[in-house]
Amino acid sequence: MLDHSVGSGQHSYEDRGADLYETPPAAVHALLKVEKLPDYIWEPACGPGSIATVLRDAGHRVFASDLHDYGFSKYRIDFMDTKLTPSVGCVITNPPYKLAQQFVEKALEKAPLVIMLLRLAFLESERRRKILEHSGLARIHVFRNRLPMMHRHGWTGKKASSAIPFAWFCWERGYVGPTTIDRISWE
Repeated sequence: MLDHSVGSGQHSYEDRGADLYETPPAAVHALLKVEKLPDYIWEPACGPGSIATVLRDAGHRVFASDLHDYGFSKYRIDFMDTKLTPSVGCVITNPPYKLAQQFVEKALEKAPLVIMLLRLAFLESERRRKILEHSGLARIHVFRNRLPMMHRHGWTGKKASSAIPFAWFCWERGYVGPTTIDRISWE
């Protein structure tokens, strides 16, 4: 999911609707090469199942839910408002970017390992200081090559390559060391 502002020539939040930008399966395969994931995972913004499908194919049990019905999950759950806490070892998602900080904060309450696909610019915020510096951010896996473009769900316009750098941000409950940053490739 890409975070565009109204004045940048991109689409406004209103135009973007549910803010669904599908994760390229290659991004998930790259994550599986660098992270040891627990068996049971919650994908709370699963959309049409891009992340959940790759994780299931790799042998993980994935509880997939979404606020909207994209034909993949039968669970309509508002992650930001739910009291539901499945017994999972990890929350992994590509959150709606207008709610990325809130998704991270909520996920940190729900699971001991939280992994989010975020724009690298997520690091550039004083407002996010608590979750970036004091909430167990252990690793950031930065894509050395740009991900294949993630177009808004239902987009019928011209397809373009991505100009936005992304990374997998990984939080571990109880982690207090420095954040390590490495470079990974989806190719």
